[in-house]
Amino acid sequence: MALVSGLDVIDECVSKRLVAGAFNTTNLETTMGIVAAIERVGVPTFVQVAPTNVALSGYEYIYDMVSRRLADTKVPVALHLDHGKSIDAVEAALAARFTSIMIDASEEPYEDNVATSARARELCSSDIALEAELGSIGGKEDDLGPELESKTNPDQVSSFVDAVGCDMLAVSVGNVHGYAPDARVDFDLLSKVREASRVPLVVHGGSGLPTEQLGRLNEFNVVKVNVASDLRNAMIRTFGEAFSANPNEVSLIRVSKQAVAAIADVVERRIRILNPSVA
Repeated sequence: MALVSGLDVIDECVSKRLVAGAFNTTNLETTMGIVAAIERVGVPTFVQVAPTNVALSGYEYIYDMVSRRLADTKVPVALHLDHGKSIDAVEAALAARFTSIMIDASEEPYEDNVATSARARELCSSDIALEAELGSIGGKEDDLGPELESKTNPDQVSSFVDAVGCDMLAVSVGNVHGYAPDARVDFDLLSKVREASRVPLVVHGGSGLPTEQLGRLNEFNVVKVNVASDLRNAMIRTFGEAFSANPNEVSLIRVSKQAVAAIADVVERRIRILNPSVA
C-alpha cells in the first residue's frame, strides 16, 4: 500500500478505538524493523523522523526508503515529520512528500506558537495531517531539550486548536522525552485537556512510560504515542553485544538482520501495549 495521509491513520484509529504508535526511523534497519512489526499486528501507524535525524540522509531518502518498504504492506501507514522546529523543516518535509507534519513551536511564547503553527497549517494541504504542541515536553530528543518544561494549560487548549486548525494536539502532561524511568502521566490533567480539545491528542515520550499507563491512553482520546529511544537502544545494543562477543566480527549483514529483528520485537510489544484489545 502506498503511504496514506496522517488523516487516514487518525480516522481509522478513532473509529476503531485504537492508538497509533509513532516510531522514529533513522536508517534502513530501523525502517525494516518497524514495518515488519506493523505487518504482524495490523494497527495503523506513523513512521516518523525528526530534523535532527535527517542530517545523514535527507528527507528524500527517508521518503524513498519508507515508501518502497511499504509498497506491499496492507496496513495504513503515514510518514510523519516529528518535531519540526521551523517552517523551513516543514517545507522540506512537504517537498519530500511526507504525508503528516508536526510543527513544534511550543518553546515560543503562546501567541508566537499560535502564529508559527498556523503558518504551518497554511502550508499543509487539506490532505496532510498537522500536529501542533501546546506546553513544552521535558527530557531530551537527540540530546536536545527545552530550556523550560511547561505543562499544557487546559484553559488554552480550545482557543489554540481553533486558531491553529491542527488535526492533533501534542500535550505535556508528565510525559518526558528519552529514557525517563520516573515519568508518569498526570491523568487528571490529561482528562481536563481531553475535555477541552476537539481534536485527538498525542503523547510523546512513550519509551519511558510504564506499561499500565500506556495501556490507558486510549481512554483519553489519545490517538498517537511517540516511541524513539527504545528502538535506537535495541539497534545499538545489538551491535554492541555482537562486538563484545567477538571484537573481530565482520559479518555486518548478519548483525544488521539481528538488529532488524530486535527492533521489530520492540515495536510489536509497544503496539500491543497501546492496544490491549488487539489479539
